[in-house]
Amino acid sequence: MRLEGRTALITGAAGGIGRAIAVSLAGRRCHLALADIDEAGMAETSDLARAHAVRVSRHRIDVADKVAVAELPNIVAAEHGGVDILVNNAGVALGGTFEQISAEDFEWLFEINFWGVVRMTRAFLPLLRASDDARVVNLSSVYGLIAPAEQVAYASSKFAVRGFSEALRHELQGSTVGVTVVHPAGVNTSIAEKARIPAGVSEEEITRRRARYRKLLTIPPDIAGETIVRGIERRESRVLVGSDAKAISLIARLLPVSYWKLLARRVEV
Repeated sequence: MRLEGRTALITGAAGGIGRAIAVSLAGRRCHLALADIDEAGMAETSDLARAHAVRVSRHRIDVADKVAVAELPNIVAAEHGGVDILVNNAGVALGGTFEQISAEDFEWLFEINFWGVVRMTRAFLPLLRASDDARVVNLSSVYGLIAPAEQVAYASSKFAVRGFSEALRHELQGSTVGVTVVHPAGVNTSIAEKARIPAGVSEEEITRRRARYRKLLTIPPDIAGETIVRGIERRESRVLVGSDAKAISLIARLLPVSYWKLLARRVEV
């Protein structure tokens, strides 16, 4: 897929993987519509992208806001004329066992991680269909390939993103719109520090959990962003980010029921 002169909308663009994707796309002369709730972070991403002489617009939006998402395509189309690539990257984390996590927190995470993807795709699909070469790119996770203990809400949402993406790809087969689902391993972002913790969990337990998962976050965001953008260029249906993601994918296929007996040791502190 030739990216020069195209327009991409990226959610969660204020930092981390979203910013890295934006910069990699800008380096290929792809124009950008950045979307996030963090206006200061978006401004920094915008400055980095504009260094490549591309057109950049910024849109403060919460992907859990149904009305705002429905209105966004008209706003973006007015500034860019259309959209060729939709990157559904916005996401949040929530640690804890099923019994620790409240129904409200579980629903909060799904509103962003899953329903945000569905809403944005539904809203922008007409613009994507109007393009002669378009792509929906949905960020799942390695936790959309395996489901660790104490990640019940997050893994559920990322498996849902995977299923949605695969079914949508089959439905759009033969059209001008392709679908890519991305499974990053541990990318070094602030997601572990910003994860919501269930009420009643001790400070000692919070520290243990964050230390456990922080040690897995080793991939630089710019490497992840470049890997994802190369996958878009190649029209790949699935992108595995990092050697751990490739190993986990293989293990999950070989040991679909018992993989956790092997992988649990890797996340112990």
